[in-house]
Amino acid sequence: MLIAMLSLSTVRAEESATVARQLLKEGKIMPLQEILTKAAMIKPGQVIETDLEKENERYVYELEILDKDGQVWELELDAQTGEFVDLENEDD
Repeated sequence: MLIAMLSLSTVRAEESATVARQLLKEGKIMPLQEILTKAAMIKPGQVIETDLEKENERYVYELEILDKDGQVWELELDAQTGEFVDLENEDD
């Protein structure tokens, strides 16, 4: 059972990477490096996880950031424009 779950996760990750590359090529999302630069200006810290999600007909980068005080934050940025969407403290 565990092997099947790991295989499924690997397939989803590969599909996600393929979709992200296609969206980037089509200009529908910004490169992750540009998003990380914008994120650092909004909430400095170490990025510990990134996700690309489709929400309400737009793509959003969700970044989990560990700040200098050990707090974990979820920062959402519009994937096409890099505009701020939301910031939430995950420890609350």
